[in-house]
Amino acid sequence: MSEFTKTLCPYCGVGCGLEVSPPAQQGKATHRDSQGNPIWRVRGDKAHPSSQGMVCVKGATIAESLDKNRLHYPMVRDSLDREFRRVSWDEVFDIITRRIQTVRFTQGPEAICMYGSGQFQTEDYYIAQKLMKGCLGSNNFDANSRLCMSSAVAGYIQSFGSDGPPCCYEDLELTDCAFLIGTNTAECHPIVFNRLEKYHRKNRKVKMIVVDPRRTPTAEAADLHLAIRPGTDIDLLNGIAHLLMRWDRIDTMFIDDCTSNFSAYAEVIRHYPPDVVARQCGISIEDLETAARYWGESQRVLSLWSMGVNQSSEGTAKVRTIINLHLMTGQIGKPGAGPFSLTGQPNAMGGREAGGLAHLLPGYRLVKNDQHRTEVEDFWGLKRGQISANPGLTAWDMITGLENGNVGLLWIAATNPAVSMPDLERTKKALLRSPFTIYQDAYYPTETTAYAHVLLPAAQWGEKTGVMTNSERMVTLCQAFRQPPREAKADWEIFAEVGRRLGFIKEFAFANSAEVYAELAQLTKSRPCDMTGISHEQLQTQGPTQWPHPQESRGSREAGGETSQKRLYTDLRFHTPDGRARFGAYYSRGLAEPPDPDYPFVLTNGRLYGHWHTQTRTGRIEKIRSMHPEPFIEIHPRDAAKLGISDNQIVEVRSRRGQAHFPAKVTKAIAPGTVFVPMHWGALWANDAEANALTHPESCPDSLQPELKACAVQLMPVSHKITVQNYQLQSSQW
Repeated sequence: MSEFTKTLCPYCGVGCGLEVSPPAQQGKATHRDSQGNPIWRVRGDKAHPSSQGMVCVKGATIAESLDKNRLHYPMVRDSLDREFRRVSWDEVFDIITRRIQTVRFTQGPEAICMYGSGQFQTEDYYIAQKLMKGCLGSNNFDANSRLCMSSAVAGYIQSFGSDGPPCCYEDLELTDCAFLIGTNTAECHPIVFNRLEKYHRKNRKVKMIVVDPRRTPTAEAADLHLAIRPGTDIDLLNGIAHLLMRWDRIDTMFIDDCTSNFSAYAEVIRHYPPDVVARQCGISIEDLETAARYWGESQRVLSLWSMGVNQSSEGTAKVRTIINLHLMTGQIGKPGAGPFSLTGQPNAMGGREAGGLAHLLPGYRLVKNDQHRTEVEDFWGLKRGQISANPGLTAWDMITGLENGNVGLLWIAATNPAVSMPDLERTKKALLRSPFTIYQDAYYPTETTAYAHVLLPAAQWGEKTGVMTNSERMVTLCQAFRQPPREAKADWEIFAEVGRRLGFIKEFAFANSAEVYAELAQLTKSRPCDMTGISHEQLQTQGPTQWPHPQESRGSREAGGETSQKRLYTDLRFHTPDGRARFGAYYSRGLAEPPDPDYPFVLTNGRLYGHWHTQTRTGRIEKIRSMHPEPFIEIHPRDAAKLGISDNQIVEVRSRRGQAHFPAKVTKAIAPGTVFVPMHWGALWANDAEANALTHPESCPDSLQPELKACAVQLMPVSHKITVQNYQLQSSQW
């Protein structure tokens, strides 16, 4: 028996396989963190099909955060100005269930909200849906995936009739042309980029196009970097389509046989000639034509995108416009080709399978669909009409619901909205108005603990067994390799116990997470994400597998057959009523908040290679803190000269909502008129350096995903220095 336990990295959506073994038991070989805790040993899993043994710095150091500043016991307080007191699980469950019942029978179930996370395992997601949407009759479950991938979900559904990335990582090494837009893949999805870059270097005829206002490490590797102005993505995409049409580089047979609405799209792209598009995007006509030529001359085109596309007031339109290029050239359903959204979080895909957004139900079903609701009600043994036909509150709707008094209970789990939500000062004021907030996390403190009435200690990565699905639909069993510290519990166990105490005993009679997953898998039968052939046992014995993986394929691996499907739509039939993919005809609307004379710069933001989201884990790892010691703002030399800003000088950044201060990083890597700040620093890690103090909550009308990637700001050089906390937090007594 191997000393290594196979699991999955809990950071980004690449979904890298890891192997973990206990700390050395004797001698100097035992590695310890700054608090004296033994560190588990981590290495890449060479047998994992997605990552092939590769691992980035976050995955390599993940075990160093396991025992740092953990929340060990349930805590409660009567009001936010009081101190927390330790209580038993029995007492805290009684407090929670009494409060849920009070709100349920006074304000109604629509006043109960839960805000979850792509950090959940699929079992956590599923039990939360059964509790909230099924038993309590409240669709008010949303996740931080709303801020991450909901535009990709909406775009896939509208174009193909169903969610689900149609590509796989193998396509990275089969494509003729990789078109990357709105993604700094090298830093945000590094192992995906490693596979693509190695293949690109070895094959000189393979082209890589990167669309980004910044010259990122991703753009440095490209054959063509298009540094477009923020908000002009649709202009660019329609401009490429215009040239492909003009040059007759389209697949008319595929368009006629497999798509609909092409005529409306053709009318739109007629209005995007090269001179207009080049001027609007701030690029040359020559570069625009080069991009169109690379696409049009390639037999296999793979597009990749992430937050730079999704986090937009026209995010769904951008996704569909990318897909349009694939449809007009027949670049889908074959190796090396297709529209591939790179998921931001480790299990945002599993959340989508389990129905983990306010408008979804398990098995890629929709709340608004009468048949879908009936199927889930029957499966769960609920009376007809128990699941509301109205989509629940999104993450931002929960904030406005706190403002207007419509939210009576907010349950937050595995996410940190006091840093990650847009319009942060407004968000914090709303959280202060919450009548009752439950906060469930593995760590203490985080910025959100200041707004909680109840703290629940959660088991995290390595302390519970469950399933996660990565960006290529690869399902992996993440096995526990240690016990949760003190009184921490798995998220699904907490949700299930609350359900039982509310009287739903038979609905939550699960002995373990394998039983939870088995129930979800049955609910996916004959759905696009069919996982009926997948179980904990199958994943443990046969390894990770991609869905769809229906029941009848179980065991076919031994017979030499396919157990799952690498690519979707290989038969060129889609999940629409007529089986055709739909073109979406969109004119560019631009930014929700364009620059003006008072706020002349566009601020964008993003991740750094070493850090993850709001530093809840990575801020507690010494190696990563030393890699990224402080926040900064990138500004072009031309703009810096006009404002009298020198390198490392503190810059005050103001938007219509708030302000922040950052040391200047004067660089030609950012386009003039645009500035960039990293998103990771909340109030725990630096003073006055919160990116989301500046951003606005305007969102895409279809996906309801906020435009976190762009807002209008003004800059001013100042003399004082910001304070980076560089926390050396002590082990929590809780």
